[in-house]
Amino acid sequence: MKRIVLILLAVLGYIFINGQTRAEKIMAEIKNPNSKYVVVIAHRGDWRNWPECSLKAFDSAIKMGADAVEVDVRRTLDGHLVVCHDARIDRTTSGKGEIKEMTLDSIRKFCLRAGNNIRKRDCFIPTLEEVLDLCKGRCIINIDRGYTYYDQIIEMVEKRGMIDQILINGKKSPQSVAKRYAKHEKNMPYVPILNYDNVRWPKIEQHFEDFLSGVAPHIAFEVCWNGSLKGHEKIFKRIIDSGSKLWLNTLWGSMCGGYEDNLEDDRAIENEDKIYGKILEYGASIIMTERPQLLISYLERIGRHTLD
Repeated sequence: MKRIVLILLAVLGYIFINGQTRAEKIMAEIKNPNSKYVVVIAHRGDWRNWPECSLKAFDSAIKMGADAVEVDVRRTLDGHLVVCHDARIDRTTSGKGEIKEMTLDSIRKFCLRAGNNIRKRDCFIPTLEEVLDLCKGRCIINIDRGYTYYDQIIEMVEKRGMIDQILINGKKSPQSVAKRYAKHEKNMPYVPILNYDNVRWPKIEQHFEDFLSGVAPHIAFEVCWNGSLKGHEKIFKRIIDSGSKLWLNTLWGSMCGGYEDNLEDDRAIENEDKIYGKILEYGASIIMTERPQLLISYLERIGRHTLD
């Protein structure tokens, strides 16, 4: 009888695991403090092959194996949430103007530009809802800029059953986060950003201590350091020892060690072990990158990017 029960439990476990979406499997790894899986976030999607923050850039990043795509949220004059890194559309589209002073229809009149400044007439600034629908079940969505619109975003997310598929970042105090989260029965996993530099270090340090003490919920810490911070390895260790995930970026030097360390993606092209290996040595299990394909290939080679 005991053997039959064990077999049934094993079968049910197999069904549960294999019935999970890819996004659910990724989130399970993020929530598991003992997981060796390294989550790869594609910064602005696959912007090397498609216009940044376009639906095609996000879709391409997912297809190459990225676990998450990073999005920046802005609100239009008529209250729609759109995905665009800049406050203005000048750099990324064929038009000009500030998003908060334009309606969605007026923004849609302009197409996005690729990295070589060529207009892509079939690519337009997407709404957040379109990005949610594209990514549902396929990957995690990292909302980097957008905490200001938390209440509006969570309504969209709840409607789609995607509460646990979002990582939302912010620099707010833990007291402020706790107050906002108390308004909702369920909340998106929160990631405090610790941006260490000489000017803001004391304030950031207090936020860090307050989050660690449990003032507000969090699932990871995103740490940026420009080289001026001494003892960053001790901070990394404290994060990991607390049971939270350590999130590091390999975007550009000022965010990952400054001039001295400079653990950015471009330097990893011929030095993967030296750059990405150091990031892993620090204990990072979430990495936001400008070169998702390069990072994924490296992680697969060393056995750190395989979902069960």
